Amino acid sequence: MAYHLEGRLLEVCNCRVLCPCWIGEDPDYKTCDTIVAYHFDKGTVDGVDVAGRTIALLAHVPGNILQGNWTAAVYVDDGASPAQEQALLDVYTGKKGGPIADMAKLVGTISSVQKVPITFTVQGGSGIIKVGDAGFAELEPYKSAAGRTTTLTDTVFSTVPGAPVFVGKATRYTSKNHAGLGKDLDMKGHNALQSTFVFDA
Repeated sequence: MAYHLEGRLLEVCNCRVLCPCWIGEDPDYKTCDTIVAYHFDKGTVDGVDVAGRTIALLAHVPGNILQGNWTAAVYVDDGASPAQEQALLDVYTGKKGGPIADMAKLVGTISSVQKVPITFTVQGGSGIIKVGDAGFAELEPYKSAAGRTTTLTDTVFSTVPGAPVFVGKATRYTSKNHAGLGKDLDMKGHNALQSTFVFDA
């Protein structure tokens, strides 16, 4: 087995709630600027333990998300050892195959790879992501009439294949898109999604 990864996902973008990309429609503003972050509560890649690490992508999607050709800046948390960093980059650039490779093939250009401090406190649809000085989001979930977190399942596109996502909104979302990724953003009330995942390959 190349990898076994368990953890939590956060995705925020400049689309309105709910992001149409997840059902295969075009982004609300024709293009989409997003942060996608994965925090690993446990897991290994070719025997390298990556528990406690976080990897994030700041990406510009030029049109319909299923058409690919994303431009992405990749960030690994600065607590990662060289072996952990390389292991996660191998997975998230598609070199290790499996479900993550299906998403990785949508990225046409990786503009940069950096190690930065990353804060990830997301749990059950609430929390904060901070990626160095490049991106920040604070999110809150939508709730059902009974108080349960609203979930989305069985979509044509997902950054966590096979898992439902908690539907929410970002009370604040900022992004400094360096290296030609798009526009600087400072927004309130836009799309946020959170989930748990288990990936094997």
